[in-house]
Amino acid sequence: MKKPEILAPAGDLEKLRFAFAYGADAVYAGGSSFGLRAYAGNLNEEDMWLGVEYAHKLKRKLYITVNIFAHEQDFAALKAYLQFLSVIQVDGIIVSDPGVLAMVREEAPELAVHLSTQANCTNSYSSNFWFSQGVQRIVLARELTLEELKNLRPKAEGELEIFIHGAMCMSYSGRCLLSNYLTGRDANRGECTHPCRWGYALVEEKRPGQYFPLEEDDRGSYIFNSHDLCLLPYLPLLKELDLASYKIEGRMKSAYYVASTVKVYREAVDVLWEQGGDEFKRRLPAWLTEIEKVSHRDYSTGFLFGKPGVEAHNIKTSNYIREYSFVGKVLDDEEDQELGNNEDDYWIEQRNNFRVGDEVEVLTPEGNPWTFRVTSLRDVDGEKIEVARHPQQKLRIASPKPLKPFDILRKAK
Repeated sequence: MKKPEILAPAGDLEKLRFAFAYGADAVYAGGSSFGLRAYAGNLNEEDMWLGVEYAHKLKRKLYITVNIFAHEQDFAALKAYLQFLSVIQVDGIIVSDPGVLAMVREEAPELAVHLSTQANCTNSYSSNFWFSQGVQRIVLARELTLEELKNLRPKAEGELEIFIHGAMCMSYSGRCLLSNYLTGRDANRGECTHPCRWGYALVEEKRPGQYFPLEEDDRGSYIFNSHDLCLLPYLPLLKELDLASYKIEGRMKSAYYVASTVKVYREAVDVLWEQGGDEFKRRLPAWLTEIEKVSHRDYSTGFLFGKPGVEAHNIKTSNYIREYSFVGKVLDDEEDQELGNNEDDYWIEQRNNFRVGDEVEVLTPEGNPWTFRVTSLRDVDGEKIEVARHPQQKLRIASPKPLKPFDILRKAK
């Protein structure tokens, strides 16, 4: 069977580059409008030009989200936007609205169209309807079980894609009204404020200020707080489905999250397809350890083995598990040359505080992570410093082994 595409989130150009450096076959990103992640950074028109050029130079792909549920006033600007995406030759657009699809067919018929999970396609009749309308690929609803996927796959007349990792949502395939109701920001138009992750308690109207917890927890209850999805251990089961693409959620996550998750799934898919199940099982513990090092909520299998119950939610806290801190990235060759390179020093950009004496771990696109103790830091003026405390500060760091572009420095908390 052909390997599935590893599809990674790219909230901005930096994440796009990291996704490709760590092995993604394709990335998906949003523009400044018409997408469902208004606060992800996103790509303006110039960034899209650069992103497409960068992806195609590497023989990779860039998909753009156009997956809002459009209102009448949206279509005036949408026409020109679709034509622009066609001109720059993005590799596909992700849509959920039939009206948007109709305009694509009229104004930019050469664009490949992927149906968003927001359209919550859950059966072969729906999938084949969408394929008959010109959709090339369907991102299936997250509510499907493994058995349902097995039944659907042979009947579907086109490419299928599923989510394999990332945040889950209490609403059906992401169609949520909580944000609209509580904050006035429309989740279905890219402005979700994630109220499903807030703490809730019961209040009686004549007793304001008295909070009655829904569970035995004086902080309230996080009744909508779902676990994150992680299907890594079950890739051997998914392999038999012959799916076109495995999708990682997280356009609002960090470049470190993108790099780490892509690296794990890239290695896992390559090993499973090229070396078989025994080698996959042997290396699985190391991959699971790595996937625990990114910021996440407790992991679950989502709907893969049936409808999730209370075990797939954390009703005590919505805090993320953060065992490691992303402290810096190694600059690329062009940035390195601009700043001036020394033989034993490497230019990095700081992301979180660290200091001389700290032990840091290096996550690298190829090979296993390795650690070293920071013995020397210098600023752009060559002055020695003890603490890297300024956001995105450029620093020279001494390292016992070569550091390469796109290497990431992290520190255990």
